[in-house]
Amino acid sequence: MAEHLMLGKAGEDAAVAYLEKNNYAVRHRNWRRGHLEIDIVAIKNDEIIFIEVKTRKDNDYGEPFEAVDAKKATRLMRAADTYIKLYELDHSIRFDILSVMGDGTNFKVEHIKEAFYPTTIKRL
Repeated sequence: MAEHLMLGKAGEDAAVAYLEKNNYAVRHRNWRRGHLEIDIVAIKNDEIIFIEVKTRKDNDYGEPFEAVDAKKATRLMRAADTYIKLYELDHSIRFDILSVMGDGTNFKVEHIKEAFYPTTIKRL
């Protein structure tokens, strides 16, 4: 497996561990429907949280969360809409980013809650 793919997988594992430690119930990882994808779907306090995970080895090219632009946010919102309809959910929702930085073994996780909204995309 390519190094960047292994780092991404390890970063996503660190993100899940962080969420579980903070009392989130992870419902799905790498959920896909056609070309749509959601990294993590979690539940906390009866709220569905759609989470984009960005992992970097260092911040030479910026913070990991900076890679989530308006186009990526729009794709995630489309995927969330499909997910909600497919599972016939009636919960409040939230869009978060987990910014993960580390060497593949040790990671620092930054949780950006309400990173953007369905009606307007707020730039971080």
